[in-house]
Amino acid sequence: MSLLIYNIGLLATPQGQSARGGAAQGDIYTLKDAYLLIRDGRIAAVGQGMPRDYEGETLDAGGRLCTPGLVDAHTHLVFGGWRAHELALKLQGVPYLDILAQGGGILSTVRATRAADEEALAEKALDVLDGMLALGVTSCECKSGYGLDTEQELKQLRVTRTLQDRQPMTLVSTFMGAHALPEEYRGNREGYIDLVINDMLPRVAREGLAQYCDVFCEQGVFSAEESRRILLAAQALGLGAKIHADEVEAIGGSRLAGEIGAVSAEHLIAADDAGIAALKAGGVIACLLPATSLYLGKPFARARDMVNAGVPVCAATDFNPGSCPGSNLQLVMNLACWQYRLLPQEVLTAVTLNAAAAIGLAGEVGTLEAGKRADAVLWDTDNLDYIFYRFGQNLAHTVIKDGHIVAGT
Repeated sequence: MSLLIYNIGLLATPQGQSARGGAAQGDIYTLKDAYLLIRDGRIAAVGQGMPRDYEGETLDAGGRLCTPGLVDAHTHLVFGGWRAHELALKLQGVPYLDILAQGGGILSTVRATRAADEEALAEKALDVLDGMLALGVTSCECKSGYGLDTEQELKQLRVTRTLQDRQPMTLVSTFMGAHALPEEYRGNREGYIDLVINDMLPRVAREGLAQYCDVFCEQGVFSAEESRRILLAAQALGLGAKIHADEVEAIGGSRLAGEIGAVSAEHLIAADDAGIAALKAGGVIACLLPATSLYLGKPFARARDMVNAGVPVCAATDFNPGSCPGSNLQLVMNLACWQYRLLPQEVLTAVTLNAAAAIGLAGEVGTLEAGKRADAVLWDTDNLDYIFYRFGQNLAHTVIKDGHIVAGT
């Protein structure tokens, strides 16, 4: 099967198969009056004008902007219930960690997730994925962490595996059994950590249910030393390490990420100079979540400082039922410009190539280059700045996944 997308007003893409930091994060290749030639789901050629002697299916881009398909590198996609009842508490200024300590927050979602069967969880997640796809997202990461016992964590991960076959987006699974201390282990932290390390992780690895392991390293959740033990055990089993770090307090999560060579450190609102330096030294991607800062009324991460320090930055939704019940990556792109003070070119890399690298897909997606999977978005504009300037409506006109039109017209 072949497809020629022609009459592209402007093609804009980062290039390469690894994350870009520093000045390279804003280094975007552009081509006017471009075409994209696709064969068997992969990009065969990128060029200008029209290729010679082409015979096959065509798509007139109508002079629109074309970018790589977007990649959402941090979601908590599979969960039961919602937590709208917590909105009033948040508006009254009750801290997120206080809600968790009272049995709400993550623990509320754990109860709802445990009560739901796999099909109910899958149907709910499918609705979210459909909306994300329409916004131009063609790949995303999905964390567990709302089961908090072995069978329930495996249930969440099995749902993600099932979802891969029920919709077109590429999904990457992350095991996050160390998301909170479950109610039945209150007063027995060591017992739960032992369960994660010696029961959950081996089962996840043996059944091939996840590519990564994440830990919520935060005051009142898991300490830096506890996180180290869990992540080193995951790495020993062949899983990549990720870490929720420095979201509320800088307790050493970003420094730990650098020390163990984690693939990514996520949130990083409170990251200090030493933490940023550790990320750079360890080759860690900073996965930043501006919509969470917006929703919780918290400061925004020091993205500009991170880019200037040479740390590759990606931006993601953090879609979850508590601290960010929104899955709009286009809004994240807007916020990354307005609040992080990143340039449109830097943000494009943050939601394509760097995001793909953060979930192990940079060799396959994240750029428009020959050999990559043919994931692309045609936008309702002819220039890059416009999709960061406008907000409040979906600007994705046509979404292509593996060479097939999957959303839009």
